[in-house]
Amino acid sequence: MDTIYPRRPLIRQGWLRVLIFCVVYVALSYLSIFLLAMIIRKEKGVEVNMTDMLNGEFLMASVLAAAIAALVSVIIFRMFFDRRSFYSMGLEMRGHIADLISGKLLAVSILGLGTIILYFSRHLIWTDIIFDGRQLFILLGMMVIVAFYEELIFRGYILNNLMESFNRWVALIVTAILFALFHMENPSINFIPLINIFLAGILLGMNYIYTKNLWFSIFLHLSWNFFEGPILGYKISGINMPTLLQMELKGDLILTGGEFGFEGSIINTGLSVIAILLVLWVYEKKYHASLLPVKEVAVKS
Repeated sequence: MDTIYPRRPLIRQGWLRVLIFCVVYVALSYLSIFLLAMIIRKEKGVEVNMTDMLNGEFLMASVLAAAIAALVSVIIFRMFFDRRSFYSMGLEMRGHIADLISGKLLAVSILGLGTIILYFSRHLIWTDIIFDGRQLFILLGMMVIVAFYEELIFRGYILNNLMESFNRWVALIVTAILFALFHMENPSINFIPLINIFLAGILLGMNYIYTKNLWFSIFLHLSWNFFEGPILGYKISGINMPTLLQMELKGDLILTGGEFGFEGSIINTGLSVIAILLVLWVYEKKYHASLLPVKEVAVKS
């Protein structure tokens, strides 16, 4: 599909395309949410701020506004600045079903093990179960939208383009830093959540630097958000929403994550580091030879 576009990008440097993209996307995102807030003020006659837009009845509308801003930004930059197809960012599913499944299982494993640790150390108790099938379906849809547009931005566009300018590990680290900064305005953010979101950015991007495919990160991101919030009952990056399991966290906030959710816990920090090292070990064994220069591969073989 890329053959319908000139191979040479409008701007040669990948890092410069990323810089311009970030400025445009942030401006467009804020503008879309600002306009949404203005519409809400006019229609409902209530004052709303950015925190209000991330909670309660306005959350779904905010997600849709941010998703539209992301999709418009990515399509414009991919087609007219990169001069490549939207699909070529890594949306090919054939041959990547195993990556999709492993991303899902990794999210469930980290959250499941962390929750077991909190439960048996008496830092977590579940107080009730409230099943609302319609609400869960709506929340699943919202998690799909969030995972898809954030992965398009950070792995599909930003990481993809940075890899054209830098070593893939440098590109991955820079992308993870940007991913953490993207969450700076979330409620109850502090140092530990920022570190954990940075580690999440590393984990989400590791498959991409080996495969340039998005399905691992999309399903890791989707499964993490849905399992963490609507199912287990944590807040998601400080954002509150209806949950199936009603939980109560007790004890040291550095262990439980407190108002930020499990992403604010040092248990998450430790499990994320272990997961990164495990994924690195698996991918180095599986993909390393294919990423070596041709001469180096010939010598090793």
